Amino acid sequence: MPGRLGRVPPRLPVVRLNGAIGLASPLRPGLTLSGCANNLEKAFRFDGVPAVAVIVNSPGGSPVQARLIYQRIRQLAEENEKQVLVFVEDVAASGGYMIALAGDEIICDPSSIVGSIGVISAGFGFVDLLERIGVERRVHTSGTRKGILDPFQPENPDDITHLETLQQEIHEVFIEMVRERRGDVLNEDPDLFSGLFWVGETARSLGLVDDLGDLRSFARARYGEKVQLSLIGGERSFFPRRPGIGVDLAAGLSEGADRPGLARDLVAAMEERGLWARYGL
Repeated sequence: MPGRLGRVPPRLPVVRLNGAIGLASPLRPGLTLSGCANNLEKAFRFDGVPAVAVIVNSPGGSPVQARLIYQRIRQLAEENEKQVLVFVEDVAASGGYMIALAGDEIICDPSSIVGSIGVISAGFGFVDLLERIGVERRVHTSGTRKGILDPFQPENPDDITHLETLQQEIHEVFIEMVRERRGDVLNEDPDLFSGLFWVGETARSLGLVDDLGDLRSFARARYGEKVQLSLIGGERSFFPRRPGIGVDLAAGLSEGADRPGLARDLVAAMEERGLWARYGL
């Protein structure tokens, strides 16, 4: 790194990837490739630095956006010949761990939650509710399966089978990514790809992470006490925010507010809160 001879302090560019993946709304922009691509490209354009640090703090979300972010990080790392150091804060689970796989090294806190290598689909059924309140649902389609998984109709076993097939295909893609990136250090535990998750030391023993620690301590140990951490865009603090709903209800309920838009934001916020709550956060 520059500064080894004491002339210029060494620098480490840092990008923070925080939040549920893909759950975007006007009040809560989710973690997507379009939202973080610019910061990633800025970080990898730093001259004279061999590595980029990526902070991951995500309970998961869209597998597509997670994989797109992962791919962009790997592409930039190869194009610019830089190492990627991933630091897990509260959680890197499901899609959050998929992004973390972009790291050449993954470092987490002893209390970080890591893993959940699986695929989940959840929803609600409202069949009896419609009957109770006297509402008749009318659905017209041009395809015999166009109304698949309609929450206002009884579950169809064929629909469930189709959904499970899709989930299995996505799960296999996830497993292949883990084996490709971590295969040489993985401990082939029977529960590794079951969807379970673990904290720091156990995650390290399973081969899901390489070391325990935090960004500042790790950077100083590797690059010297004078290393400068350069946060690219985003929040101006290295301390994680506690997850919450974060919607301004007073503004949303004021005269002239976009109330349907507020409702969508509230639903998106509750979905995100549910993702964090799965891991006790």
